[in-house]
Amino acid sequence: MGIDARIDELLANLEPITLDQMKEIRLMNRTDTKFVTNKETLARLLELAQGKYYAQFHCDAKIANYMTTYWDTDTYRFYMEHHNERAPRQKVRVRTYMDSNDTFLEVKTKNNHGRTKKKRVAVPGQEITGENGNEEFLQERVHLGLADIHPTVRNQFHRITLVNYGKTERLTIDYDVHFHNYETGRNANVGPLVIIELKRDGNVYSPVLDILRELRIKPSGFSKYCIGSVMTNKELKQNLFKARLVKLSKLAGHKLQLD
Repeated sequence: MGIDARIDELLANLEPITLDQMKEIRLMNRTDTKFVTNKETLARLLELAQGKYYAQFHCDAKIANYMTTYWDTDTYRFYMEHHNERAPRQKVRVRTYMDSNDTFLEVKTKNNHGRTKKKRVAVPGQEITGENGNEEFLQERVHLGLADIHPTVRNQFHRITLVNYGKTERLTIDYDVHFHNYETGRNANVGPLVIIELKRDGNVYSPVLDILRELRIKPSGFSKYCIGSVMTNKELKQNLFKARLVKLSKLAGHKLQLD
């Protein structure tokens, strides 16, 4: 059995939870901890999660499809805030939940205490305009308008969302991540890498932390926007990300490169 089929099988064995049942754990103001592994280890994690976690079930599936376009200034303000490890820092993106076709313009803000706050407004599609209050939404939160920013990098990926039985946390698992750079026209992907993000309010007990420790998966930052930008635009300042790309390549089993 191939690894993708094994992941599908293990996921099918997890008890489902619907979006309506998850409303009480939206975690819009939360602490995020990221981990990076590969598909083989993900399968082991899903084995150990049996009997401890629900799997989100939406649009008749437990694997969701996402498309996200990141917007930035001509000087790459949001990219550079992350590269220079500035806090607080922000990102502007348009995310489409491809299975339901719901799309939102979002602003994510991470403060200097490691907490992330997300604000969003529904939009008709990936091409956003100043209509329906979008201009005011951006001005209020990033003090920029649509004339000041433009699309830079798009990604597409699969997402699994797990919820612990106590309903105190969400675990998102992203894989098969592909990038397209609007400015350079280049495409890239992260191969078998898997990005796990634990989202919870405060330091409540997390069953998956025990599982991650058992699998020797340590916290590791991974920004899809920054990694996608570095992989597809060599003109960007990327000193901080070079060592990280080397580690990610080792974990993937090959050098991360353009498609």
